[in-house]
Amino acid sequence: MYNILIVDDEPLICRGLASLLNASGLNIEHIYTAHNGYEALDYLRMENIDLLVTDIQMGSMSGIELMQQAKIIKPWVQVIIISAHETFQYAQLAIRLGAKDYLIKPLNSEQFLGSVRHVLLHMDRPVRDQDQLMSDLQEHFHMAVPNQKRTELMNRLLAENTENRESIVSELSLLHNVSFAGPYYAIVKIRLDLASGGRHVTDKDGILLQYAVLNIANELLDREWDHQAFYSTEQEVSIVIQWDETRYGDSSVDKINQLEMIGRSLHFNIHKFLGFQCVVGISHILKGHAFLGELSKQANKAMLWHREHKDHHVFYYGDFKWGVLSEEEPTDEEMAAQNNLIVERASEYIHQNYAQKGLTLNEVAQKNHVSPNYLSYLFKKNTGFNLWEYVIKLRMEESKRLIQNSDLRRYEIAERVGYESPEHFSKIFKKYFGISPSEMKK
Repeated sequence: MYNILIVDDEPLICRGLASLLNASGLNIEHIYTAHNGYEALDYLRMENIDLLVTDIQMGSMSGIELMQQAKIIKPWVQVIIISAHETFQYAQLAIRLGAKDYLIKPLNSEQFLGSVRHVLLHMDRPVRDQDQLMSDLQEHFHMAVPNQKRTELMNRLLAENTENRESIVSELSLLHNVSFAGPYYAIVKIRLDLASGGRHVTDKDGILLQYAVLNIANELLDREWDHQAFYSTEQEVSIVIQWDETRYGDSSVDKINQLEMIGRSLHFNIHKFLGFQCVVGISHILKGHAFLGELSKQANKAMLWHREHKDHHVFYYGDFKWGVLSEEEPTDEEMAAQNNLIVERASEYIHQNYAQKGLTLNEVAQKNHVSPNYLSYLFKKNTGFNLWEYVIKLRMEESKRLIQNSDLRRYEIAERVGYESPEHFSKIFKKYFGISPSEMKK
């Protein structure tokens, strides 16, 4: 069963769409409604949302901004955008960020339900039995082996000490129709952990699984990303992602966050469909294909951190502080001190700003110069709290104090602890304490 979140600043539209969905016969467990982006983010953080349906223009946070934040929290959430404006730029950006559809108001009921139906029916369930998995892979993947010469050239291009990189780029372009116009590049590497599936995997099955990983990567990236995916070593797939000047210059999208979304989506889908864990390493972004060897080395180094963090699977090179001159790994003591400092500073920032409307994980991460993904992991590991659960805990404790020790009205308390809507504040309060603010006051 599916959970759907509808977001629109017009309550009548929320109620109308919810009513349509309730009468649709779709396998829906719960429909949540929110009237601005900040309310929607609370639902995304606290509930298991499968599909987000959001208006694109909603006051202080647009649907595009909400979608970006949603994808940071849960990259696998499916999104349908609705808009009163048939603007190509908005539609293009929404699709680039992974929206499944872009619908124009006034909505046609059948068109809307058809779009939701299409998204939900394509949210495939994972294969549970491994023998069935291998049988399905053999049936669906006919092992059209990737061009070996192309694969060899791609790996030579990523080798650290390659001297004739220009000639390799030319050969790939002329003989294999692979363009490296760039000029901006990043590398994502995926290493499949065959020991995590709980059974022995034959060499033949290993090759089949690597091919499946390559297909999952291409399926996720083909529509909106200029990329090349290929085998790099046994059980490993490399992806070169490139941007031209125009797309890289688009400041409305944080490129590192996008790369992390890709990494987390790859990990999620590989585990979901194949039943195996994988480790994903993500490089910096550099300008010029002369740096592809350096980017490859960075992605490899990022994956090394899985040895220290067995319960984490997506690693961005920039999150780890290497030696300034030697680029040596820090010692365990240095790493622990660095991680403790990140969590300490994040906690301090949250304590100072938890009542700020619109506080986001992205903002806290930026203040600490780490990615949202790594900050979330470290915060949970060091404190036992999910980062946003901690924000809500501080907000609820302060609101309880104000209810018990002041004569402030509900809307005033909501305002003081960071909520725009008194109604939304009451919902969060009741979910947290089990009683409403008025019941606590009594």
